Amino acid sequence: MTDTSQIVVRTASGTVRGRCCDGILHFANLPYAAAPVGPRRFAAPAPVDAWDGVRDLPLSGATAPQRLRAVPGLDIEPLVGTGWTAGDDYLTLDIWTPAGGDRPWPVMVFVHGGGFVIGSKDAAVQDGATFARDGVVCVSINYRLGVDGFLPIPGVPTNLGLRDIIAALGWVRDEIAAFGGDPANVTIFGESAGAMAIADLVTSPLASGLFRRAIIQSGHGAMTRETAVARRLVDTLAKLLGIAPTQDGFASVEAEAMLDAVEKVSLPTARIDLRGPDGREPVFGISRFVPVHGDDLLPLPPLDALGAGAGKEVDVLIGTNAEEMNLYLVPSGVRDRIGRLLAWVVLRKSQPRAWSVLKAYGAGRKRGGRALTDAMSDLVFRWPARRFAEEHRGRTHVYELEWRSPAFAGELGAAHAVENPFVFDTLAAASGPQGLLGENPPQELATRMHRLWIDFATDGSLPWAAFDRETRQVYRMAAGEAAYEAPMPAAAFLP
Repeated sequence: MTDTSQIVVRTASGTVRGRCCDGILHFANLPYAAAPVGPRRFAAPAPVDAWDGVRDLPLSGATAPQRLRAVPGLDIEPLVGTGWTAGDDYLTLDIWTPAGGDRPWPVMVFVHGGGFVIGSKDAAVQDGATFARDGVVCVSINYRLGVDGFLPIPGVPTNLGLRDIIAALGWVRDEIAAFGGDPANVTIFGESAGAMAIADLVTSPLASGLFRRAIIQSGHGAMTRETAVARRLVDTLAKLLGIAPTQDGFASVEAEAMLDAVEKVSLPTARIDLRGPDGREPVFGISRFVPVHGDDLLPLPPLDALGAGAGKEVDVLIGTNAEEMNLYLVPSGVRDRIGRLLAWVVLRKSQPRAWSVLKAYGAGRKRGGRALTDAMSDLVFRWPARRFAEEHRGRTHVYELEWRSPAFAGELGAAHAVENPFVFDTLAAASGPQGLLGENPPQELATRMHRLWIDFATDGSLPWAAFDRETRQVYRMAAGEAAYEAPMPAAAFLP
C-alpha cells in the first residue's frame, strides 16, 4: 500500500500525523501510555507526556522485550510479529479507520496473543485495515510481557500487562471519537493469551464500562494463579539471576539477561511447581507467566466472579478450535513419538487424575501422544471456554471452528491460531508451503467469519441462539450451522 496523503488529528497529549490510502486512515505506533522505562519500568501505566507541534508516527516501532522460538516447518512471524524491536516507547497502538462515510463507526480493539511472553500488534495476520475497509475503527495494542508484565514481584503493582490493556482502553474511551470511532460502542477482541486477558477483564472492576462487548478466541478465565503460587516463580527467577526477589533486584537486570532467564524457566525440563492448592496447574506448562487473582484488578478467580454477576453487562462471543493442541505437538513431530507412559508423565504435572484422563481420551486404543493431544485440547482450551460461557450471567454465544488446515500433510487440522486469518480476512499472510493455513484456504469462510465479527461488534447480532447449560448451543463455524454439543470427557476430571 502506497501513501497518497497525510492527515493530522489532535489528541489530549498533542497532534499526530497519520496516513491515508485507498480510503483508509492509518495511525501507527501512537503512544497510549508513557514509556515503561527507568522508574516507570515496574510502575502502573502513566499518561503520555504532552508534546508540541505535530508528531510524525513511524510505520515501524518498538515492541515489548521478547524472544521468538522457531517452530519446525512453520512460519510464525505472520502470526506473532518479528520479535523484539528495541526502544523505550512500546506501549503504543495502531488505529485504522474509514476515511469517509457515516461517523461514528463501531470500534474494535484487538489484544494479541503469545503466551504473555511474545507477540505484538504488528503481526501481518492482524492487519486492521480489513476492518476499516468494512466500516469499523480497528485498534491494535502492545502491552508489557513476561517478567515486566506478569510477574508478581513484591512491592510492584500486580498484573501490569493487564493494567496496560486497561490504560489503552481508557485512551480509546477518551480519544477515539477524534478518529471517527464511537466510544459508546467498543468491542474488545483477542486470541490466545490476548483472549485470556480479555476474559479476565470482563470480570475486573477496573475495566468496568470500558467496553460493551468481548470476543474471546481460544481463551477463557481459568488461566490465573494465586499470587502465593506465582511467587514461587519470582523466587526461582531471582535465584537464577543472582538478585534479591524485589523491585530493585529485578530493575537491575537488563532485558537480554532477563530474556535468558525467561527462556530457562520456560523449558519443559525446568523444575518449577506451579500447581495450585487443588493439585492442578491451570496453564498446563504452556506459559509460566499469566495473570494473578486476589488483587484490586482481579479480586476473585474470574469464574467465581462471573458466577457472582461480574461482567453481566458485557455481551460475549467465545469459542475455540476443535484441535487446539495440534499447534504445540504436531509441527515438532512430538505427538507421534509420545507413548502412554510419557503421556502420563507429561499430564500428571498438571492434572492429578492423569491416567484416567488419558484412558477417557483413548489411550490404549490409540498412541499415547494422540490421546494426550486430544485431552489437552479439551482441558486447556475447549472445556474452560464452555465453563466461562456457563458462568457468564450476561448474553453469551459460543462457536467452534472445525475447518482443518492441510498443513503438515493434513495433520495440523483445526489447530490453535487457525481462526485469526479468517477473522481478519488476511488469508494470504498465513498461506503457502510454510503457512499455518497451508495452500488455498477457503475465502468463503474468511468472508463469513469476518462479517460475523463485524456484525457482533456493530450491534451484538449473531445468527444463532445464546448458549445455556441445557441446550449448549454452539455455532459450527466451518459448516455455518448451529449444533447442540454434548459435554466433553474433560468435565469428569475438573472441579
